[in-house]
Amino acid sequence: MPQQTLTQDDTLTDFEPREITLEGATKVVHIAGTGPAVIVMTEMPGISPHVARFARWVRDAGFTVYMPSLFGRDGAIPDADEGAAIFRRACVSAEFRAFGAGASAPVTVWLRALARQAHAACGGPGVGAIGMCFTGNFALTLMLEGAVLAPVLSQPSLPLDDPGGLDIAPNDLAAVRGRLEREDLTVLAYRFAGDQVCRAERFAALSQALGDRFVSRTLPDSAAHTDPPPFFQRHVAFPHSVVTAHLIDAAGEPTIAARDEILAFFRRRLHA
Repeated sequence: MPQQTLTQDDTLTDFEPREITLEGATKVVHIAGTGPAVIVMTEMPGISPHVARFARWVRDAGFTVYMPSLFGRDGAIPDADEGAAIFRRACVSAEFRAFGAGASAPVTVWLRALARQAHAACGGPGVGAIGMCFTGNFALTLMLEGAVLAPVLSQPSLPLDDPGGLDIAPNDLAAVRGRLEREDLTVLAYRFAGDQVCRAERFAALSQALGDRFVSRTLPDSAAHTDPPPFFQRHVAFPHSVVTAHLIDAAGEPTIAARDEILAFFRRRLHA
């Protein structure tokens, strides 16, 4: 997708929007590509052109992208006020546990069912998943679904009120660690050093919980794009979104190296 279009709303016309009903709830999922499935879970405040660009990179690497609409206006670049309103609604939604550590978000039950359906439809060894920001930790909880083999956590930001807290129930976390060890799997995770939402304490807690199965990357703040969209300029005034809003799309940039590592991780696990 050309760089200049990232300043305009994305029509998402190269994705097929499907209404998918699972676990008693219906959500729109934007689907594109062929090959094993990868679930791309959007950051706040929704499926922006930057999120869609990343999904296209995944698609073009040989995967079927499943990009569920979880909040916001799909394809839009909301202004700072609209973005803040979307954020506030998500914070009080029963689907997302924005505050309070030690519990898994209810929406992950639906997302695990989506992973099962995507694996059945696309085949291959299993499914990849990446969560970003508000959804960052969801890829870890999705490991409770046996089809998910390649989880990526990009700046996992919940719970908002506990920098060292984890957005997953203790028994779920224990089950995930057990599976990682039994099946020789790993979790990839990314953050910027100066991120004030996904702080070093969260990665330390994940490392303690998962041991050497947790493979983390902390990028320098100098690697972040300095002209992100309006919502980020006003409300996220620090390096945050590693593979989307703060990615610098140029050869040799640390954020491009992170993107390439994620794509290689998906290929290694899902194209075996």
